[in-house]
Amino acid sequence: MKKNNSSHEKVNLFFSAFLIIAYIICGYFFVSFANAQQSETVKLIIMVAIFAVFGLLVFYATRVGEKKIVTRFSLATFLVLDIPTLYIILASFVEFLPFHAPIAETGNGAIALMAAVALGYGIPYTFISGFETISEEDLNKTEETDSEEVLEGGIEADIQEAETEDEKEEPAEEKPAETETDEIVVEGAAADETTEE
Repeated sequence: MKKNNSSHEKVNLFFSAFLIIAYIICGYFFVSFANAQQSETVKLIIMVAIFAVFGLLVFYATRVGEKKIVTRFSLATFLVLDIPTLYIILASFVEFLPFHAPIAETGNGAIALMAAVALGYGIPYTFISGFETISEEDLNKTEETDSEEVLEGGIEADIQEAETEDEKEEPAEEKPAETETDEIVVEGAAADETTEE
């Protein structure tokens, strides 16, 4: 049974943190590409996509582990996090939506970019809660079940199967011998009766 703080999990955490830093460094080139666009709408769309991917990477880095992934649908996360952030992003593009002016007036769409990070984190968190945490009692139970499974298989199981097969075969061999002796006795009795007559 693996421990919670195994070396493999530490390596995963290191590489996930390194992935975040690498993306931040590459973000300079992404932002430079977005700023090179002539249209402000296209520029904002590219920036929102960049920051949404960053939120997704943050989710991965904070949820990395070795245990079983817990999949679910969180209605509270969907209503409180996903829908408001999606609305903020849409309101920064669409002029007739309420609160368009205060959102669009912020420098370079900063509010929309923060909402994109939250949306990138919130969408996977709505469907995946991360990894199961195993308590000490659950660890003991899993260790007991693992030990029982080991005892069930292997050489011991083969020996037990061989013994049961031998027990089944022995009575089958004795039965014909008993019937032969019965026939001999019957024949002998019949022969005695004929001689007496």
